[in-house]
Amino acid sequence: MFHSPDILAVAYKQNLLQDELVVLQEKERLIPGAIRYNIKRYHPAGKWNMEDSGMLVYHFEKTKPQQNYLELKFCISGNIYCRQKDSECDLCKRSNSKVCTEKVESVDVLNFQFSPAQLSQFVKPRKGDEVFSSNVLRFEHGNSFAKLIPICGKIRNVLESLLNNTYSGDLENIYINAQTQMLLLYSLDCMLGEKEIDSTVICKFLSNEADREKITQAREILIANIGEPITIKALSRKVAINECYLKKGFKEMFGTTIFDFYQNQRMEHAKYLLYEKGLTVTDVSLLLGYSSISHFSSAFKKHTGLKPCELLLK
Repeated sequence: MFHSPDILAVAYKQNLLQDELVVLQEKERLIPGAIRYNIKRYHPAGKWNMEDSGMLVYHFEKTKPQQNYLELKFCISGNIYCRQKDSECDLCKRSNSKVCTEKVESVDVLNFQFSPAQLSQFVKPRKGDEVFSSNVLRFEHGNSFAKLIPICGKIRNVLESLLNNTYSGDLENIYINAQTQMLLLYSLDCMLGEKEIDSTVICKFLSNEADREKITQAREILIANIGEPITIKALSRKVAINECYLKKGFKEMFGTTIFDFYQNQRMEHAKYLLYEKGLTVTDVSLLLGYSSISHFSSAFKKHTGLKPCELLLK
């Protein structure tokens, strides 16, 4: 069975610890004859390095068509969540919302799942060559996949309207259904006309749990050997997976290349050693396996915008 990557892990670019997740709100509903959706809003327990992310998941079971579905996943940050409804908040009533202690920054995860029955209403009779998105709507593409979607302004506006709508009951169902159809339109528009599937979707071999575990293991090896740079070839041998599969699978599972992930981990560890542990620039450079202080300083400035010595002055 195909298992798509977790959108929160993709946006965060690494696995999250349980104590980093402070749930502000969770809503899960099934709109009869329409979609199933889930919205979770979190408050960052600490500073999160998030990248707003979207994903389209096509789940196809040839022998079990009743299990087919299309899913949209999004993770966006920087929104504001009020612990009380504005109508019940005295500060908001007095227009003092800017200093309202009930309002906090949030990271929001939204999932929308469409059934084949619902999508069938958008399918027109066949006419000439079908584009990739048409085959997806008909569930005629033979393999499950997940595809990353860029968060454009149109998608962001719809997501924010879904998070901030004030409808309830039947009107809320109508509103959610209408807005999610717009999300579907914008998401499929990203793939309009695509025919080469392998180059645009998450690797098919990731549907194999054993292969996903190998790629996760590769990530753990990189973290464990933060001061001993390892080549991709050596890493692929350690986890017994094809080098090409490792590179493609790592990018799709964690939303970043192996090199960028490793560099990010090294620089974050360097910040810790310099700022928290008080080590010298020379010591940190040696601990992280750099051949020279200048190479380390250049990499550190590229990642943080500061030279190591400038961080120490803060």
